[in-house]
Amino acid sequence: MKLRALFFISAVALLPLLAQSQVRFGVTTALNATFVLDEGISNDPRYNSTMTYNWAPVGFNFGVDVGRKFGLQLESILSNQGQIYQVIDAAQQVAGQRNIELQYLNVPLLFKFMNGSSKKVRSNFFLGPQFSFLTAAQESLKAQAGVDYVIPEGMTFDEIQSNFAQFGGEVIPGSTTDTYQLESDFFTEIDKSSNAFRNTEFQIAAAFGFDIDLAKHFMLSAQIRANYSLTDMTNEEAFKTVSSGNGSALLSARANLLVGVQLGLHYVIGGTRSFKGK
Repeated sequence: MKLRALFFISAVALLPLLAQSQVRFGVTTALNATFVLDEGISNDPRYNSTMTYNWAPVGFNFGVDVGRKFGLQLESILSNQGQIYQVIDAAQQVAGQRNIELQYLNVPLLFKFMNGSSKKVRSNFFLGPQFSFLTAAQESLKAQAGVDYVIPEGMTFDEIQSNFAQFGGEVIPGSTTDTYQLESDFFTEIDKSSNAFRNTEFQIAAAFGFDIDLAKHFMLSAQIRANYSLTDMTNEEAFKTVSSGNGSALLSARANLLVGVQLGLHYVIGGTRSFKGK
């Protein structure tokens, strides 16, 4: 009885707050610049990073604005991520490509902070935790056969040979101690089944944007969105295997970073703010 009474009193106390709440459902899409932050690759003279753009083709969200200045939003977004690196030979020419392709189901829970306005266009800021579930992954490196590559400082040919052998690759000694040659397609594809990538990541998500009332029940959202992974995207066992030699030549601790533009169309139960009461 005491528990029921407590529940009843809490519900009555929340009624004024719930009466001011605005509930919405929506679909989203986004275009993002995606990055794989790997210190080993960044410090390796054989690779140049390139700007890589990917679609997050579809997402769904559910939001509740509690009052005029605060709300909550739960999302589910299918997001393509990764990065492309150019392979540079000893003559500083592009000789191939290293491609990290990832797809995640991102599930952020966002705290929404608003300016409290009832105008048709209102600014807002989002911040919250995000869980990212890996749905597909592939890493490949393809280079022209017989091309010379600079050996990273502090490494030997035997260390490089050992590292690439972990994934079925093969390197062929070059003509000098400063270079080595790689066979075409020497780096075999790493996919999800090889457990080279962590299946789940914990990230932080943030966004700044605008809500734009289109009609009494429809609202458009436009945001600049950023996600950053707080956990290493590399599977721990795979990382230990590679780093038993000199892991910086092949694999280092990695983090995902995404910065992009996200658009959403939302249905608002009870009416959008600027149209409410009209």
